[in-house]
Amino acid sequence: METTGGKETQCAYIPQELLKEISKIGNRLLIGIPRERNQDERRLALTPEAVDMLTDCGHRVLVESGAGLGINYSDSHFSEAGAEIVATPAEVFQADIILKILPPLAAEVALMRSRTTILSMVQFNAFALETIELMMAKRINAIAYELIEDEYRRYPILSIISEIEGAASITIASELLSNTQGGKGILLGGIPGVSPTEVVIVGAGNAGTVAARAALALGASVKVFDDDINKLRTIQQVLGQGLFTSTFHPNVLRNAFQSADVVIGAMRYINTRHRYVIAEELIRTMKKGALVIDLRINQGGCFETTCCLSPENDPTVFEQYGVLHYCKLNISNRVARTTSMAFSNILVPLLLSYGDTGSIQGLIKADYGFRSGVYMYCGKLVNSYVSNHFNLSSNSLDLYLSAF
Repeated sequence: METTGGKETQCAYIPQELLKEISKIGNRLLIGIPRERNQDERRLALTPEAVDMLTDCGHRVLVESGAGLGINYSDSHFSEAGAEIVATPAEVFQADIILKILPPLAAEVALMRSRTTILSMVQFNAFALETIELMMAKRINAIAYELIEDEYRRYPILSIISEIEGAASITIASELLSNTQGGKGILLGGIPGVSPTEVVIVGAGNAGTVAARAALALGASVKVFDDDINKLRTIQQVLGQGLFTSTFHPNVLRNAFQSADVVIGAMRYINTRHRYVIAEELIRTMKKGALVIDLRINQGGCFETTCCLSPENDPTVFEQYGVLHYCKLNISNRVARTTSMAFSNILVPLLLSYGDTGSIQGLIKADYGFRSGVYMYCGKLVNSYVSNHFNLSSNSLDLYLSAF
């Protein structure tokens, strides 16, 4: 018994196990997964298996009806995993944490509550200044998948998307070179007595490495170009001495383009100092019926013939100088279910850590990799890569962490 202000109160003993449960409930996350409004977007941030892991830990997950149809999961799959199915975007955007794939639309931000946290891509060709300004007014916390790092200072989500798109590029090349798709009728690879297909890859990162491995496995002759000698050394070590590698030496590059059957653009332009773009003149030198695949349309394009294309007005497949160009956004949508599983593998541990820390501020302080993905904190831009694109100013995140 304890006396307080002349009155007796009884203090009950609370078991440690119960305290843990109370703590878990107090840090319970409310996560919203909306349906993407872009009809070509099929990927989803979490699969039902991932949702099941989160709900088992006491977190709530709201899924907008029909959100999983692009990866062949029905509403019942998500509800059986513990998700709550909601009928309208207005309901799902009331969650504290929103998981999207594409950047938010202004209409979607308008539905969010103040100080909501949103995780998505920062695909600039789908991101409007109007949306950014509305996010700032609502004091939104925003994290870009492409900018999140791991403990080794690598970009796990960006890397996995690059790997998927690198593998998909070889499948696309095989299809477009065949007679069934109006191509020259070339088998991507090689057979005895026939010269192998020549594949040129611009960029020796994850996408370029996977594309080169797949092309070599088919028997193609592969040449890889990059301006980073360390990347060229790494890809040579990974794929062997049979791979031709070179920096952007003008004569070597020109000769490679003149004989190439397929050229794949796989340079990375996110958080890089230099932007190397293949000149239109090199495309002119290519053989009639050759193929160019640009994996970096989302980042502005690798070639002068593909830079600054408008997704709304320009075709995704077109011919220029007798060379077929494939410039479809988000190629990983071709294997949306695999991509969504890869997203889930990375996001679930991150969300569980979020729940353990109890706040966005706590996770930012505890996890440097997550912190690197933050581009807006309480409505303030804190990443120069994003702010420079919109011609807005930004400050260091450290200035705001103690203020909010």
